[in-house]
Amino acid sequence: MSLKPRIESILFVASKPLGVNDIARALSADPLSVEKVIQDLCVMHNTPESGIHILFQDGTVQMATNPGVYETTELFLKDEIAGELTKAQLESLTVIAYKGPITRPELEQIRGVNCAVIIRNLMIRGLVEEKERDSELLPVYHISMEALRQLAVTNTSELPNFDVLSAHDSIPPKEE
Repeated sequence: MSLKPRIESILFVASKPLGVNDIARALSADPLSVEKVIQDLCVMHNTPESGIHILFQDGTVQMATNPGVYETTELFLKDEIAGELTKAQLESLTVIAYKGPITRPELEQIRGVNCAVIIRNLMIRGLVEEKERDSELLPVYHISMEALRQLAVTNTSELPNFDVLSAHDSIPPKEE
């Protein structure tokens, strides 16, 4: 598979700006080739007709929404985070609580759906926190102190059936 779809996929799943060298290292590719592909992605996506734009500056790149549709995305996100948690948010929070720290692709593998907006909403609500790992390209997510407070537990190990569910055979084991 060529570099273009691989880089585009990494930018899609990453929730933070990434360095060209980090992407090149993750793909075992030449940094100049990665930078050329990123420039091509900018030309392809950074148009008024695209909902996605590629932000690229000083060797750092991130996929983002088109600034021209800011109001639309803000209205959508406000509706998404208002009121009670949705079933999808509760499921994601549960997986993060029992299996965290967990990357977004790992969460998506377990749930079978894209979780980018859900994670963002849980972070905005203060229920999930993001941590950087030096050894990983992608951040990991874990349940926050606020979530523990709202669940009236002092540690995730106090959650119902934690030992059984956190070690469930069909879910990959938690990495420390």
